[in-house]
Amino acid sequence: MALICVAILVLSGWREWSTRDAELQNAEIDMANLAQSLAQHANDTFELTDNVLIGMVHRLQIDGAGIEAIARLQTFIDLRKRGMGRIRGLFVYDETGRWLATSETVSLKDFNNSDRDYFRHHAHLDDRAMLIGRPVKSRSGGQWIITASKRFNHPDGRFAGVVLASLDAAYFAQFFEKFNIGRNGAVSLLNSDGIVLARHPDNDVYIGRDLSSTPLFKERDKHPASAPYYFKSPLDGVQRLSFYKTSENFPLMILATQAQEEVLAPWRQDAATRTMIVVALLTIIAVIGFYFVRQLQARHLMGAALEAKEADFRLLAEESSDMVTRIGMDERIRYVSPSSIRVVGWRPEQLLGTPALAGVNAEDMPRVKAMIATLKWGDEEDARIAYRSRHREKAEIWIESTMRVTKEYGTAEINGVVAISRDMTEHKDLEQKLAALATIDGLTGLANRRHFDEHLEREWARARRDGTTLSLLLIDVDHFKKYNDRYGHQAGDACLKSVAQALAAQARRPADMAARYGGEEFVLLLPDTDSAGCEQMGKKIRDCLAVLGIDHEFNLPSRKLTVSIGGATIDWQDPQAQSSSLIEAADQALYSAKDEGRDRMVMSGPVLAPRLIAPGLTPSLVS
Repeated sequence: MALICVAILVLSGWREWSTRDAELQNAEIDMANLAQSLAQHANDTFELTDNVLIGMVHRLQIDGAGIEAIARLQTFIDLRKRGMGRIRGLFVYDETGRWLATSETVSLKDFNNSDRDYFRHHAHLDDRAMLIGRPVKSRSGGQWIITASKRFNHPDGRFAGVVLASLDAAYFAQFFEKFNIGRNGAVSLLNSDGIVLARHPDNDVYIGRDLSSTPLFKERDKHPASAPYYFKSPLDGVQRLSFYKTSENFPLMILATQAQEEVLAPWRQDAATRTMIVVALLTIIAVIGFYFVRQLQARHLMGAALEAKEADFRLLAEESSDMVTRIGMDERIRYVSPSSIRVVGWRPEQLLGTPALAGVNAEDMPRVKAMIATLKWGDEEDARIAYRSRHREKAEIWIESTMRVTKEYGTAEINGVVAISRDMTEHKDLEQKLAALATIDGLTGLANRRHFDEHLEREWARARRDGTTLSLLLIDVDHFKKYNDRYGHQAGDACLKSVAQALAAQARRPADMAARYGGEEFVLLLPDTDSAGCEQMGKKIRDCLAVLGIDHEFNLPSRKLTVSIGGATIDWQDPQAQSSSLIEAADQALYSAKDEGRDRMVMSGPVLAPRLIAPGLTPSLVS
């Protein structure tokens, strides 16, 4: 009884400590959720600001900074005043720091910002990224603001000035105030250098403070992008539980904190109450000793119930259509149900005592052994796996087995595994057929549109990463509808197959892909191929079709089957270009080939982002 009392006290203490840890973990989760939300809010705010600045820089670099262009930009800024929302003000400075335009109602000639850190940064560094500066006092309004700025250049690349958006630090502090973080809690927005950009509470007191010397920033490389963090605040000396979250897009960090004392206060009160209850219960433990005998009796009854369950197990196993197997710790079969004849072709008595893994395919054996080992060592209690195995009469079959460990009654030690297995061969065959149907065009045998789109995205990402060229040919059969009307749809199908074979013959490299793009339209993707190589490949395709000499009465003047080809090559002059830009450029080149009389190839000009694609094309007629 004394040992029981000591055990209860130890368990009670362990439970209370676990509860304390759980309280801290729950607080960490709350802080993590809060930090994630606030980080998303800050990220959205600065992303909105970045988009506005990009638009202004775009206008300035296209229209210039002349008097008329600045007047139009001022009108644009005035129109955006009501819809700026989180952005307080917009400003434009020339290369000397003189104010050119602003959303503030002030005299432009009274101010010059050439002494600001952000201005000097942009003047000396040609960095097109948005710069989030330290908080400063606004010269037009006097309040603390956070600056976000971008550089714009003259047409010759020289520094032309700065566009700037200002955000009130108080805006973030007021937003942070909406969240309940306790009497001594705090939320801070910092930049990556450890400068406080906004804080609740006491925003005006702590804004601009430099925390770069604190362990969180001194050892920044050792910390992940987001994690819980316990520290004693250098601002108010309070021991805090916090969670920080670093923005993925901007050099910003959200630090949400609660006072550790406030977090643990409810736990301390509840722990005191529970401890009193435990002490009271220990005094009456002696009285319940009488019930120990009844516990022994219940144990005997439980043993009988287990025997009955074992009998039920055998009954269910023998009536099941799946093969039920009990495997010992030595990996030999101790029991197998009659369904083994249907599943693997062997009678139960032929399998008893044999190695359970004897028929497993050699390639699948390591996976199966690893899973069995995991179950035997108690790392998992159940698992499911599919593998190939020998059948007594048929060829090799696929089997899916669901396994669960069995344990000794009383000691709870693992004594084997029960496996329920079924034949999955037909299911696997169907999976393979469906996989093929999902990627291959049924008529031509080429890749289908969906498979091509996926391959294009992969090659596009690889070419962008490696800085290599990527070319694409869009091929359209000339007057195909007239061909179908004249020769019939069966002949039309045969015609498409011939074109597909010609394309497949040219897609010789592993990364090349020929695909049916839709109807009589085909596409050939050529990685690591420049414009000249793309044009040469188009000529080969036309030559190959010319050799076939397929009659086409309505395709004048040749009266033979011909194709129109549009080609495009990306050279990454525009970093904003997307894969759709390559297809669109080739499509425009294809339309030019048709407009010029068909039976020819036209190469497009440089491939740019969709908003910048020029209508002009560089025709390259291949006769």
